[in-house]
Amino acid sequence: MGKYDTAKIRNLGIIAHGGAGKTSLSEAILYNAGMIDRLGRVDDGTSTMDYEPEEIKRKISITSALDHCEWDGHSIHLVDTPGYGDFIADTRACMRALDCGVVILSAISGVKVQTEEVWGWANEFEIPRIAFVNKMDRERANFFRAIDDMEKNLKARGVAIQFPIGAEESFEGVVDLVKMKAYRYARDNSGSFSEMEIPADCLDEAQRLREQMVETVAEAYDALTEKYLESGDLTEEEIIDGLRVGTMRNTFTAVLCGSATANIGVKQLLDAICAYLPSPLDRTKAVGVNPKSEALEERGPTEDEPFSALVFKTTSDPYTGKISIFRVYSGVLNSDSMVFNSSKGVEERIGQIYELEGKKQKAIKQAVAGDIVAVAKLKETVTGDTLCDSAKPVVYEPAPLLKPVISYAIEPKTKNDEDKIHAALHKMIEEEPTLESHRDPQTKEFIISGMGQVHLDVIVEKMKRKFNVDVLLKTPKVPYLETIRAGAKVQGKYKKQSGGRGQYGDCWIEMSPMPRGEGYLFEDKIVGGVIPRQYIPAVDKGVQEASVDGFLAGYPVVDFKVTLYDGSFHTVDSSEMAFKIAGSMAFKKAMEMCKPVLLEPIMNVKITVPDENMGDVIGDINSRRGRVVGVEPKANSQIIRTVVPMSEVLAYSNDLRSMTSDRGLFSMEFSHYEEVPSHLMQKIITEVAAAKG
Repeated sequence: MGKYDTAKIRNLGIIAHGGAGKTSLSEAILYNAGMIDRLGRVDDGTSTMDYEPEEIKRKISITSALDHCEWDGHSIHLVDTPGYGDFIADTRACMRALDCGVVILSAISGVKVQTEEVWGWANEFEIPRIAFVNKMDRERANFFRAIDDMEKNLKARGVAIQFPIGAEESFEGVVDLVKMKAYRYARDNSGSFSEMEIPADCLDEAQRLREQMVETVAEAYDALTEKYLESGDLTEEEIIDGLRVGTMRNTFTAVLCGSATANIGVKQLLDAICAYLPSPLDRTKAVGVNPKSEALEERGPTEDEPFSALVFKTTSDPYTGKISIFRVYSGVLNSDSMVFNSSKGVEERIGQIYELEGKKQKAIKQAVAGDIVAVAKLKETVTGDTLCDSAKPVVYEPAPLLKPVISYAIEPKTKNDEDKIHAALHKMIEEEPTLESHRDPQTKEFIISGMGQVHLDVIVEKMKRKFNVDVLLKTPKVPYLETIRAGAKVQGKYKKQSGGRGQYGDCWIEMSPMPRGEGYLFEDKIVGGVIPRQYIPAVDKGVQEASVDGFLAGYPVVDFKVTLYDGSFHTVDSSEMAFKIAGSMAFKKAMEMCKPVLLEPIMNVKITVPDENMGDVIGDINSRRGRVVGVEPKANSQIIRTVVPMSEVLAYSNDLRSMTSDRGLFSMEFSHYEEVPSHLMQKIITEVAAAKG
């Protein structure tokens, strides 16, 4: 590509909800910039950015894809991000490394919940952005409705700097309100167009919209406002400057339009990206923490600063191995050099540096401040780590991870798969930090958790394709617990005589309930040596071992207190083993008398749904034995906070998707345990007994 001045770099994300046309727009950008010689299509599985087999099969973006292009002397690092809820966490991680964005507004469906989500993240990371109303050639396309939808749902002030010539089947180009020119496109997807005067039937609308645009742009900064108030108009250069300043200050959002698949309006969008969106130099300095002094440190986006970079994504390639993708915030990085991983405190060797071109990699010798590049086979480095100059260490904070929302038990199909499953999952988690896995100590199942049903289905497919590990997903067992509601005093006596030395242990315990969440407490109230000191821990151990396999259905018993207050021993036959068995016997006898009950895990669930779905979702939560604890309004949607038993929401991801036409989002985390209602408790006990045979 050649070395570019940092001022000419644009680190650009294409963001929106799923199906808005992000990958198609990325494809059109690469085609118009001459990076590819054929305009691929998502529906045909021929796009440059959706190259994973799982993406081609589903016709959606599953992971962020990176490429680059040149336009008007600028270097554009392009990140095509996922928009579907199951994969949107990858978008958040990438946005941490971006400087600017193009938000796609669908001319048909407008703004969806996922667009609201990524727009909020753009606000969080202070990413300046412009908007592109896509699909103007489709049935029911409406440019102004899309802008109204953006202003209503995203609370963004939209300013049209273009408007369409025609719509739906008659859409043929755009009117540029800055230059007051019209561009009519050929209908052959080539992107070729002719510049012309604004058609007579569009002139009144163009003049009206231009006046609105100038009035809005004049608010970008004080000097421009004064000039506008004095003269009543602005020059083309002043409008361009005002649009750039207003965009970078997020005063308003410039709106363009076109069709990615028909390749109309994309070249004007590229001009706008270079003219109005910021370079790394326009952004605030990167702020990190010195790992030695813990003081805050800044790094400017210049080559004379010490090298620093943040790894925001990891992928694996069957030929190259692990690939770490990072944004260079300061300094220069040369191939075949050493860097310091300040997050891990280790040195890493940099071999070849690559620029990514979809699924391909292009070797380069050097990366400078502002570049987004990749290197292969770093040993210790994972997503979220900082790479820097060891003499001037700094640690940058990565984007906080989203919490998984759905869990499944994972079961290897064969013994061979079982042997390889841990290594495969470890590599998958490097690629997908939102994926979590653990072995449930209670149910003995291996659990994986992710962002949704489709997310986990894709993980299973990738494990098979990349690592030849075949697994099944099963609904996980609910980790019920048992506890008691009453107290009892019982004797546990173990006496065995069969010739030679016998066994004798005798203890009296009082078992009583403890407050929820307090666990287990053992109290020694033995006086007068009725049980020798060396045998008392054995009673405690016997109780604890017996409590692992509870009385009702074999679930662990929690939140109870055992007081050892009396007993007896035999000078010859007593032993630790005898008293451990006696303690176990006492516990089991007490459980029969202490009114045992089952406890179930309760989850905190936060659900974001469109206004029109709120009633259905709340009704559904009530039917799942859930309680709504709060509702907060949010632009055209509602945030519902509830507590729901885990057993009722094991497959909630799929249910919410169907209830809201894929417009609902939710997050879930463990809250506490509560008693299972009595009518359900017997059903669970019966099911467990039947499963044990």
